[in-house]
Amino acid sequence: MRIFFIGFGQAGGKIVDMFLEQDKRLGRTSFRGIVVNTARTDLMGLKNIELKDRILIGQTVVKGHGVGTDNAAGAKITFDEVDSIVSAIDKKGTHDVDAFMIVAGLGGGTGSGGSPVLARQLKKIYREPVYALGILPAPEEGRLYSYNAARSLATLIKEADNTFIFDNSAWKNEGESIKSAFSRLNDEIVRRFGVLFRAGEVGKAGVGEMVVDSSEIINTLRGGGITSVGYAITEVISNRKKKSVGSIIGGIKFKKKEATEEVLLGEDRTAKIISLVRRAMLGRLTIPCDYTTAERSLVLVAGPPDELDRKGIEKAKSWVEENIAGVEVRGGDYPVNSDYVAAVVVLSTVSNAPRIKELMAIARTTKDDVVKSSEREALIIDEDIEPLFE
Repeated sequence: MRIFFIGFGQAGGKIVDMFLEQDKRLGRTSFRGIVVNTARTDLMGLKNIELKDRILIGQTVVKGHGVGTDNAAGAKITFDEVDSIVSAIDKKGTHDVDAFMIVAGLGGGTGSGGSPVLARQLKKIYREPVYALGILPAPEEGRLYSYNAARSLATLIKEADNTFIFDNSAWKNEGESIKSAFSRLNDEIVRRFGVLFRAGEVGKAGVGEMVVDSSEIINTLRGGGITSVGYAITEVISNRKKKSVGSIIGGIKFKKKEATEEVLLGEDRTAKIISLVRRAMLGRLTIPCDYTTAERSLVLVAGPPDELDRKGIEKAKSWVEENIAGVEVRGGDYPVNSDYVAAVVVLSTVSNAPRIKELMAIARTTKDDVVKSSEREALIIDEDIEPLFE
């Protein structure tokens, strides 16, 4: 799947930079992207984005120093300069793009405020779907960050065709500071979505029996709303273990301390695939949610061709279908040369995510302490939370 990434703000820029790093390391050209920010120093700290693809906005307003946590200012600056962002996207090339993905931290100012504005504009111009990947701040980042995230999310899910959520608070280890956790959390994001969005690519490992192409992913996400993604990985043990340099699955600092389950060649692959998919769906999701409320789902199993089992994938899909609200479950395999097998489960359009409710509650208590936008508009998620714009 060919994705055009737009990294908005500091967090979004770093994550898109990592996606493109993965592309270079694997020798692929599936991903392309630009980054947008109001802070010049954040743009200069990137490593894999070409200088011409680092777009500084708001120079006449904030002089390259950023908007801080003022997401209303981020929205206004983006609205005023959205044509320059679209121009940079056009110059990069969009003729073969399957979808756009806006990546942003929702607690700050630039990405939180600008992402919904850009999503609206892209949908006016292009026929391809426009998705968002929003990063929720952890509670210890402060009430203002939670309030910003609530306002941004309220607007973003209306403007984007679907919004993936990654909740920092669900992934931060106990006792770990959020600042020290950022790099590791970004690794988690890129690993999961890297496997998902590369499905269907033809590599040295060959073509899958049940190919998941871009249309399968797009149809899974077509309902809009909020989507959570599950992921599980297991190591393959063989007598002659091959080294997987640059593997999509294991190439991003796979942590041995993560829960893994060794698979011996010759064991019942059907049962192993079902177990792996169950762990992906019942384990730690990008945002904790009631998976039974999902309207659609997609199951993807990636790994060495000898470890992929069609019967196992079909049975795993049936199990997922029995456990979600909807009846549409797509899926397939993705052969890659790796020492690992990974399962990705997309839970599309979920309607019950406790963290979102918690975020809205925090935002309600903070609302009176925040300078309100002069614009008044209809509410999207919660009647007490004011969106960024209408």
